[in-house]
Amino acid sequence: MTPLVGVLYIVAFSLFIYGLMGLTGPRTAVRGNAIAAVGMVIAVVATLLIPGMGNWPLIVLGVVLGALVGVPAARKVKMTAMPQMVALFNGVGGGAVALIAWVEFRTTGGYLVEPVYVAVASLFAALIGSISFWGSLIAFGKLQEILPGRPVTLRGLQQPLNIVLLLGAVGCAAAVLSDVRTEILMIVLLLAAAALGVMVVLPIGGADMPVVISLLNAFTGLSAAAMGLALGNTALIVAGMIVGASGSILTNLMAKAMNRSIPAIVAGGFGGAKAVIATAKESRPVRSTSSADTAIQLAYASKVVVVPGYGMAVAQAQHAVREMAQLLEAKGISVSYAIHPVAGRMPGHMNVLLAEADVPYEQLKEMDEINSEFPQTDVALVIGANDVTNPAARSDPGSPIYGMPILDVTASRSVIVLKRSMSSGFAGIDNELFYDPKTSMLFGDAKASVREIVEELKAL
Repeated sequence: MTPLVGVLYIVAFSLFIYGLMGLTGPRTAVRGNAIAAVGMVIAVVATLLIPGMGNWPLIVLGVVLGALVGVPAARKVKMTAMPQMVALFNGVGGGAVALIAWVEFRTTGGYLVEPVYVAVASLFAALIGSISFWGSLIAFGKLQEILPGRPVTLRGLQQPLNIVLLLGAVGCAAAVLSDVRTEILMIVLLLAAAALGVMVVLPIGGADMPVVISLLNAFTGLSAAAMGLALGNTALIVAGMIVGASGSILTNLMAKAMNRSIPAIVAGGFGGAKAVIATAKESRPVRSTSSADTAIQLAYASKVVVVPGYGMAVAQAQHAVREMAQLLEAKGISVSYAIHPVAGRMPGHMNVLLAEADVPYEQLKEMDEINSEFPQTDVALVIGANDVTNPAARSDPGSPIYGMPILDVTASRSVIVLKRSMSSGFAGIDNELFYDPKTSMLFGDAKASVREIVEELKAL
C-alpha cells in the first residue's frame, strides 16, 4: 500500500464515521448518507490505485453492471418495499464476500503459502458470508410474500439439522486448515453454510423480521471485516467492523424492544402474516365509527397521539396523515407520533416514512417517552399498528408476545383504530385492543380513511 493510498483510506474512514453520526437523526440523515457515500467512493478509488490491482476491463464491467442494477432499483423502490430491498442488498454483500473467499482459496492453492490467520479469516468470511446471503434471500422472499410469512419448520428435526449443517461447514474449514486442500471441501463448506442460512431464517415469522434483517446485516459486516483481514485490505476491515458493530448493537436493542433473546429469535417459530383469528374471539362486540365522527372527536381534543404501523406504510398514508396533523395543529391541538422500535418491517421504518412526509423530528417520540403521555392524551389514533399495541403483551401470560414492551394506548381517554379488517398482525394473534370499550374501529384503506377525515376537518 502506497502512502497516497494510506492517506486516502484515512480520509475515507473519517467520512464513514462522520456520516454514520449523521444517521442518528432525520434532519442529518440525508447528509450523513451522502458523506458516507463519498467516503466509499474515495475508498474504492484508493483500492484501485494499489499497484498490480488486476484486470481493469473486468473491474470496469463489474462497476457498470452494479450501477445499472443498483441505481434504478434504489430510485424506483417504494417505501413499503424498502425492508426487502435492504435485506436483498445486504445479502448481496455477504454473497460477494463468500465468492471472494472462494477465489482466494483457488488462487492460493488452498492457502498453501499463506499464514494461518489468513486461512482462518478467509474461511470464516466464506461461512458467515454464505449464511448471510442465503438467509437474506429468504428474508427478502418472506417480506415480498414470495414465501410464506409464517414460520416454516421441520418441527423436532429443525435444530438437529441446523447443528449438523453448522458442524459440517466447520468440519470442512478444519479439514482445509489441517492441510487437506481439495477444492470440493470449500464447495461443501459454502453449500452447507447456504443451507444453514436458509434453514435458520425459514422458521422465523414476520413478527421477528426487523431483528433478522439487523442480525444478517451484522453478519455481512463481520464477514467483510474477516475478508479484509485475509486480503490485507484496511478499508474492508474498517468498513466491515463498522457495519458489524452497529448491526450487532441494533440487533440487541431490537431484541430488547421485543423482550426476546436473540437465540430465541434464531430458534424461530414466532409470528406469521397469514394467521387465522380464533372464531371465539370474532364473536365479541366491536365498536365501529365513521370518518365524520372521527374528525369531530379529533377536532375537540386537546392532545392527539398518532400511532403508525405497517398498515400506514402499505397504504402510503403518511402524507395524508401529515396534512391531517397540520389541520389539527392549526386548531391549537397538540399532535405527536408514538414510535415503537419494531413497528413496520425493518428498524426505523416508521421514522423513515414520516420523515419523508416532512413530519418534524420533535414530534416523533420513542416508546419510553410517549408511554408516560398517554394518560393525558384525548385520542390515540392507531393507523395500521397491531402487535405493538396489543394489551395481551401485559395481561395474558399465555400469549406469544407476553412481556414484549408495547405502546400503552389503552391509557388514553379514547382510541380510534384505522384498519382494513380485524385480521391479526405479524405475530398471528388477536389484538385485545380492538375489543376494549374505549376503542372504535374505522375500517377501510388507511390513506382513503385519513383523506376523508381531512375533508371532514376542513368542513368543521
